[in-house]
Amino acid sequence: MGGCNPMETLEEENLIAAARLILKALDSNKELSNEARKILVELGSRLTSMPNITATEDEDDEEEEGGELSDIKEQINSIQEKIMTWEGDESMIWDCDPEEGKEYLKAVDEARKLAERLESLNLSKDENEPLRNVNTVIQTSMARIEEEFRHMLVHNRQNFEPEHLSFRSSEDDGLDENSIISFGDDSVDDSVQRDSVSRGSEVFIMDLVNPLVIPDLRSIANLMFDSNYGRECTQAFISARKDALDDCLFILEIEKMSIEDVLKMEWVSLNSRIRRWTRAMKVFVRIYLASEKFLCEQIFGQSETESVSSICFFESSRASMLQLLNFAEAIAIGPHQPEKLLRILDMHEVLSDLMPDIEGLYSDENGSYIRNEFQDALIRVGDCVKSTFIEFENAVGSNTSNSAFPGGGNHHLTRYVMNYIKTLTDYSDSLNACLKDHDQAVNDQDSSSSPDTSLGNGNDDAENGNSSSSPMALHFRSLMSILECNLEEKSKLYRDEPLGHLFMMNNINYMAEKVKNSELRNILGDNWIRQRNWKFQQYAMSYERATWSSILNLLREDGLSNSGSSGSASKTLLRDRLQAFYTAFEDIYKNQTAWSIPNSQLREDVRISMSLKVIQAYRTFVGRHSNHISERHIKYTADDLENFIMDLFEGAPKSLHSFHRR
Repeated sequence: MGGCNPMETLEEENLIAAARLILKALDSNKELSNEARKILVELGSRLTSMPNITATEDEDDEEEEGGELSDIKEQINSIQEKIMTWEGDESMIWDCDPEEGKEYLKAVDEARKLAERLESLNLSKDENEPLRNVNTVIQTSMARIEEEFRHMLVHNRQNFEPEHLSFRSSEDDGLDENSIISFGDDSVDDSVQRDSVSRGSEVFIMDLVNPLVIPDLRSIANLMFDSNYGRECTQAFISARKDALDDCLFILEIEKMSIEDVLKMEWVSLNSRIRRWTRAMKVFVRIYLASEKFLCEQIFGQSETESVSSICFFESSRASMLQLLNFAEAIAIGPHQPEKLLRILDMHEVLSDLMPDIEGLYSDENGSYIRNEFQDALIRVGDCVKSTFIEFENAVGSNTSNSAFPGGGNHHLTRYVMNYIKTLTDYSDSLNACLKDHDQAVNDQDSSSSPDTSLGNGNDDAENGNSSSSPMALHFRSLMSILECNLEEKSKLYRDEPLGHLFMMNNINYMAEKVKNSELRNILGDNWIRQRNWKFQQYAMSYERATWSSILNLLREDGLSNSGSSGSASKTLLRDRLQAFYTAFEDIYKNQTAWSIPNSQLREDVRISMSLKVIQAYRTFVGRHSNHISERHIKYTADDLENFIMDLFEGAPKSLHSFHRR
């Protein structure tokens, strides 16, 4: 080509400037007159009639594209040779040499970029062979990369050993599976304890995959997404991690069971599984799932699709979470047996404690399904707690006996119920949450059925804050009223009226002491304790009257004087009265040494009270009539009687018929 004319160059520059002004004017003016349109059409026609210029530009473009296409073909051939060399080796690239794996990714990424360049050239079908070739290379390499990706995830898993973790629930459990099956089982006395479940909100992140391969996994994921193979990448990840999560549950001793399988299980076996479940849930959610989400973010956090990490986490963990939640659902829909209540409360506490963790782990739209399922499980278990507690109340009320409780001591039912609700105080938050829907109904029932409402409403709320007006407190008061009514029915089974009073005194006192010396005091309130103290004192007075009134009447002066004897007592009447007293006392001794007052302090108080009344009356009677009573008619001294009274209520019958004074 020859040299350029300066004048031609200047004119061309002026034309370009004028064209720019025209374009600018067209942008700002959307409406054109007919004359303007005519001029612009004429301008366009003249431009198209300049073949030399157009031909020259097309030739330049074709020459440039031809050179670029030739260069691309050479690069494709070079990359294809590299890829096929690796394809001929069946061993895993990263297992042999991680640096070689990086070179492989680099070659595939170059192929991807070449494909993008070819697509931008808008080649005809005849010229599209290089694009087809490079796409074949990419497709082949993506299959290899996906296989490498899955292999690295599986073979670089870190061992999960929960026994080496500090976050762990205590294995110690003081509740015997068999001790709460029957109200009549004496072994429940003072032995009902809640299962230890470690609490807290700690989150532990552990390396589920060898940290050294994380950069390579991330590089593979990024390349697959850049190459439009993101779906294949996520499926490989989800498949590998689902297996890992299944293995985790296996290590935590959580077996796959259908709801039907759970419902068929015997309680002893089911009890053990619930305990494992409660321990496994916290480890799985707070350690394993937290670490799983972190792994997803490490690998997919830099991908162009923002939700990839959360989708992978959701899909990989969904089956495991549903397996755990299905077990909770099976327990919730099973029979509402009272012996299950503590374990179900353990489950409710765990679910409630973990709800914030679940909301944090599955915080976006992708995790809404798990959030909702978890919330539903919590509600269903809560409903089960409520139904089971109500069933417990019904069981206490319907517990019947065919015969009187031997010795009049603390009944198995009383001990069971009091130790049971004492244990339930450890679950105050869960119980209040589960029972709150029925607090008003229970309050109405308690106020109408309680036998001690005449004692006043009390100031429990003022003394104990709001705890004594909580749903749990209202239900506990109702349960106490039900228990008392049941005990009153049982007391009527005694043929010996004083023993019935002693039975009620013992059991009411036991209830009051259990409340006074435990957290139940803050729940039921001091006024409740005062009412029960008043009650058992009334029963103690009733016992005294029924037992000792008649015998003390024998030591009265009434009827001892003969008519016309100037008020002197008849010796015969004195002897008869004294012998009747001894006979009655011996009968009381024989019977009531077999009766029982288990509380040592209460037993001592009753003995002292009896001794003060009986010994004082006996001393007065004998002293007043000492001149008319022969020494040989005095069978027992006051000290003897006092010692005999100290033998009462030991639960072992004795007799005084073989006693002889020396």
